Amino acid sequence: MKAFLMYPDRDFDMEQPLPSAAEALTQDLGLPIVLAAMAGGDAFLKEVATKAILGSTDDVDTIRYRQAILRDGLANPKVVRALYNLAGDAIQREKKGFWGGLSRHPGYMLHRSVEVLEMFTEMLRKLRGVAERSTGDFESVGFKRFFTMLITELSDEYFGEIGDHLRRLRFRGGVLESATLGRGLRGLEYCLRKPKDDQPGWFDWILGRGPASFTYRVHERNEAGARALSELRDRGINLVANALARSTDHILSFFTLMRTELAFYVGCLNLADALAAKGQPFCFPAPFPVGGRELSVEGLYDTALALSADRKVIGNTANADGKDIVVITGANQGGKSTFLRSLGLAQLMMQCGMFVSASRYAAAASSGLFSHFKREEDATMTSGKFDEELDRMSRIADRIRPEGTILFNESFAATNEREGSEIARQIVHALVESRIRVAFVTHMYDFAHGFEEENRGNVLFLRAERSESGERTFRMIEVLPLDTSYGEDLFRKTFGSEELLTDDTKQVSI
Repeated sequence: MKAFLMYPDRDFDMEQPLPSAAEALTQDLGLPIVLAAMAGGDAFLKEVATKAILGSTDDVDTIRYRQAILRDGLANPKVVRALYNLAGDAIQREKKGFWGGLSRHPGYMLHRSVEVLEMFTEMLRKLRGVAERSTGDFESVGFKRFFTMLITELSDEYFGEIGDHLRRLRFRGGVLESATLGRGLRGLEYCLRKPKDDQPGWFDWILGRGPASFTYRVHERNEAGARALSELRDRGINLVANALARSTDHILSFFTLMRTELAFYVGCLNLADALAAKGQPFCFPAPFPVGGRELSVEGLYDTALALSADRKVIGNTANADGKDIVVITGANQGGKSTFLRSLGLAQLMMQCGMFVSASRYAAAASSGLFSHFKREEDATMTSGKFDEELDRMSRIADRIRPEGTILFNESFAATNEREGSEIARQIVHALVESRIRVAFVTHMYDFAHGFEEENRGNVLFLRAERSESGERTFRMIEVLPLDTSYGEDLFRKTFGSEELLTDDTKQVSI
């Protein structure tokens, strides 16, 4: 049996390695806060969410397949949580009945396997019951197929056959086995036999020709004979014990995989509850195939900020359809980095089949998402800050593929503006020529103005809005970059007075 709740044609692989950009994305996009909300204190939910989000797919059909399943989950959260808990209970009960020291002994293997299968049968009956009660409330292809499989394969005939086998394997009437005699009268080819269900009546015993076998009884004090008899019994049941152990492993693997794939959706339910508690909206994005240049958002906000803030966060609207580059400028603490994080996190969430933190989100899938955010100075002093930036960029260049996306946050600003702008401009041009999409937060006017002068029509300019009084609205507006970094804001913050400001200090070139 297969759950097929993450992919339409294969299992979700928890052993898959995380992409090379995973560590940087986790740090730069504030992913730990989102993962904590999805986990709700459950370490396993966090592990699955980490694998699913950072190992997101670029296959649009898979994204839509998961979206449909998640929609069903949001409409029927109690059922999804009940299925997850049922699978978890089955796994925990199997672990409690395991005694590792005797696991290779045929008699123990058989006895334990029978007990585990009886427990699994009980859990499978409950699972079928949930499927029968709930199948009419679900619309997605994934859940419909899952419930149909449970109802069809876990039939009354199936449970009847399992019950009959388990009853026989208790051997309450003794063990019937056969063997052949080899050299030196040694027993060979031991085989467990199924006893006949129809026992002979008294009339057959009277008129019969006598017993078809001879009986040998071991004295109750004959320890050596008892051990020999036990060895003969183990030889006969060895093959059956192995086969039964494989059956329990098969059912256990089904429960394990089912729990793993459901864990992703339970994590999404937890995140939805957390966002709803904050009064924040979310939507299911419209994914487009890899290679397109679709990107338009309405009310997009930073999920991590929304979860950690004590007030409702502000969303942004932008349309970058057909654009290769998004350049984001504006005053400090205006929300530029927050917008960049919201963009990257929404892309990851979309590509793993989740909802996103926005009123509307439509984007082409990316072959890979990378981030290049500014870092603190190297405490070991093994390299300068600018050298470290170039080294990270070199590693990204080795791994990023065409149709990928990279997010820059104040990159290459550790040197002077002219040098940093030129290096940044050449890197961005090379990336765009390789069909890689770029979003760049920068204070370097020369860098931003260079793309304005080129005017190729493939650049979207966004600026963090600021009122005349210096107040930040934390909104991005579509407008060309200014030639000021608002030095008077820094002066006012530092000295707390405007009387010392002159015309020269009010406009500071970037």
